[in-house]
Amino acid sequence: MCVILKYGIWKCAQPQAQDVNALVGGGFPPLAAMVLAGRGLTDVKKARDFLCCDAALPDPFAMTDMDKAAARVRKAVDTHEKIAVFGDYDVDGITATCLLTDFLRHLGADCVCYIPGRLEEGYGLNPIALRQLASDQVKLIITVDCGITAVEEAALCRELGMDLVITDHHECKESLPQAVAVVDPHRPDDGYPHQNLSGVAVAFKLACALSGDTEAVLDSYADMVCLGTVADVIPLVGENRVFVSRGLQSLSSTKRPGLAALIEECGCAKSDISASTIGFMLAPRINAAGRMGQVDVAVDLFLTQDPERARADAAQLCELNRQRQQIESDIYRQAIAMLPEGTPPEAIVLADESWHQGVVGIVASRLSEEFACPAFLICLDGSHGKASSRSHGGFNLFASLRSLSPLLESYGGHELAAGFTISRDNIPEFRRKICAMAADFYADDTHISTLDLDCAITPEMLTIPEIQGLELLEPCGSGCPKPMLMMTGLTVERIQQVGNGRHMRLRLRRGHYSLNAIYFSADPVSAGIAQGDIVDVAFHPQINEFRGERSVQMNVVDIRPSCAAPCSMEVTRYRCLRQGSITREQAAALLPDRPTLANVWRYLASVSSGEILESPLCLCRKIVRSTGVPMRLETLLTCLDIFHDVGLLELKRVHLSLSIRLTPGTQKADLTQSQTMQRLLHAKES
Repeated sequence: MCVILKYGIWKCAQPQAQDVNALVGGGFPPLAAMVLAGRGLTDVKKARDFLCCDAALPDPFAMTDMDKAAARVRKAVDTHEKIAVFGDYDVDGITATCLLTDFLRHLGADCVCYIPGRLEEGYGLNPIALRQLASDQVKLIITVDCGITAVEEAALCRELGMDLVITDHHECKESLPQAVAVVDPHRPDDGYPHQNLSGVAVAFKLACALSGDTEAVLDSYADMVCLGTVADVIPLVGENRVFVSRGLQSLSSTKRPGLAALIEECGCAKSDISASTIGFMLAPRINAAGRMGQVDVAVDLFLTQDPERARADAAQLCELNRQRQQIESDIYRQAIAMLPEGTPPEAIVLADESWHQGVVGIVASRLSEEFACPAFLICLDGSHGKASSRSHGGFNLFASLRSLSPLLESYGGHELAAGFTISRDNIPEFRRKICAMAADFYADDTHISTLDLDCAITPEMLTIPEIQGLELLEPCGSGCPKPMLMMTGLTVERIQQVGNGRHMRLRLRRGHYSLNAIYFSADPVSAGIAQGDIVDVAFHPQINEFRGERSVQMNVVDIRPSCAAPCSMEVTRYRCLRQGSITREQAAALLPDRPTLANVWRYLASVSSGEILESPLCLCRKIVRSTGVPMRLETLLTCLDIFHDVGLLELKRVHLSLSIRLTPGTQKADLTQSQTMQRLLHAKES
């Protein structure tokens, strides 16, 4: 049996007192200092440099080929050649396309923009689009957020009499396209100080090179650069912090009719726009246009100056997003049903003829997160398929696809997200090889997701001034996440279900301190908690405002019983048992005694009226609460394996839960005959 938990491991940093004190002495509030020290930023200057949001931006000409790109574009503007900005259909590509198109038009250029249809043309430069642009008398194509792998397409551009300037931020292959200029910070010969830029940021750099006034260009387009950077989950470090910080300020008072209309349609307050607002509210709606094959709606939203047209575009994007959500839900259910029972695969590779190409990437992301492994979803069309994939745990998608390129017709992307086309006949071999690569990659790890915590705190530290002090870390996102804190030994005093039962409000107590908490998308049963339980809580701290009153609130991410909290060592021991490589010390710690086995069995027998379907952690919580006896998660899993071995129950995994059925009429068995028990006893005695 292999068990998957949403957060099977809580990994809490332990900042050292001397490091925290040094940061406090340097002017950081205590709680912010603890978070920074927990993240390894123990030096005052390095911490300030990391958080800096107003640093001077590097010279755009530090990028390889930027001089060639700027010179060719300037020539096209001066000689009134027709220019096409060729982009991608996601938020990064749309904002990059609109930014550069708008900028060039303000320079007086004869400029059109082109984003290929996701369903008809697919990603990037393609022969259909190139021949169309050539027939429209385009003389220069500038790619944004695409093009770095378009070797054959670059050759076709030359044949058609068009020059090509490539700006991109994706990983490069061995050979670069033959173009007038190839601008990509991932080029092996590029010396730009910040490699992890978004596609729109690279397009912005080209605009800066053409303008000569970086500050003026940033004033005009910080909102677009911010949107693309956040939506593409680019690490918010280095100059990306400048882009996002300035962009959030710009969005709060945007003069673009389309963005103002979209913010209003989403029900957001301009003053409260954050990176989270972009990621969860604005970006999905902009993305929906490309996913649903109507990318022109999003392009028009950014470029229109007509408020009425902007409102119509914003409403249409919201409707497209609702349609996307329904399709996503349908594909997700189908994908779950296709997964094999039993041990989850090292990588998920699924294919279907009915899936929507624009939505499978989102479903792949959900599956990779839930099953803690890379996920590849393939949309079949006749003898071929187009795939979207998402990574997990550092597995490099681009590198893996490159090594398997003989099986693929084309591929592109980066470490965390990638796409490819493949012959239907090659899918089984691809599945076999990618699973083998993932198994090798994860050989020294576990398929159990980890929740990274910045530090453990005590109740007296959770004050409004301290939470306000955490604003120093903003903007938060990839590379600089929102502070995640832990508090232990809290008693659940009150549970109130809100939002038609979809969420919980909690009243928690430790000592003299009483704390309010909100736990979204959870109920007492799924969370495995009851009034009176003593729990540990992982949470984001926040300030709640209600009727003019401000108070501290814990935004709960996970809850576990204090006496049954799984830890990394425990997960490792159980995994070693399953792999047959357990040590004497591990076996001694893992071997359950008879009272523990009896407690687990009695609980199962008392609640069983057919199938027990529970997440492993939830089941562990309920047994601990029922018996009042501390028990680790690893112990429960081992007990279940022992009972399964001797025929007392049937045990299998169903998605994220365990399915347990007690064998009718079987109440006794010799547990020493269990293979699991024998392995533990043998290892302990050897």
